[in-house]
Amino acid sequence: MPIVLIVAVIVVFVAVVAAFLYFGPGRGTRRGSLRRRFGPEYDRVLARHDGNAGAAEAELGERVKRHGPMEKRPLTPETRERFVSRWTGLQEQFVDSPRQAAAEAERLVGALAQERGFPAPEDRENHVDALSVHHPHQVNGYRTLHSSVADGAGTEDLRAALLEARGLFGELVATREHDPDRGAERVRGGSA
Repeated sequence: MPIVLIVAVIVVFVAVVAAFLYFGPGRGTRRGSLRRRFGPEYDRVLARHDGNAGAAEAELGERVKRHGPMEKRPLTPETRERFVSRWTGLQEQFVDSPRQAAAEAERLVGALAQERGFPAPEDRENHVDALSVHHPHQVNGYRTLHSSVADGAGTEDLRAALLEARGLFGELVATREHDPDRGAERVRGGSA
């Protein structure tokens, strides 16, 4: 009987140690931290890696290393106004030429991102990865706009994509960091 008790204690001890190593400091904290930081982007990357959290976290961690230290360049008031004016114009253009307006919106968001210091839109993967580090809750709208334009989506899908991409545009044109409403409030006027 005492040998069974000793074996049981050893099994419980090993289980506790294994649980600590798997869920202990660093693992759960990092996962929770990345999930909070990236939000829907975390879920998208996790799905792309077939639920493999380690692979998803490695990818997101690499993105943070590559693009996290990037400092966004401020916009001059004139440049900001030029971008807002162009966005308002393309929203008005959407009624007559939805596909052309959506394509212009994609180019405009890319140009604005590059103006703020992000990689050029021509390097699509690097460009979107950098945006995902700094704007993880809005970058999917930009992706949706890109695929809607590329796939020849219908008018309603283009409209929805344009509205979703407006969130990223608002954050990029904002006058202060983490204050998307400062830029977005002037962008919302169009109907698209």
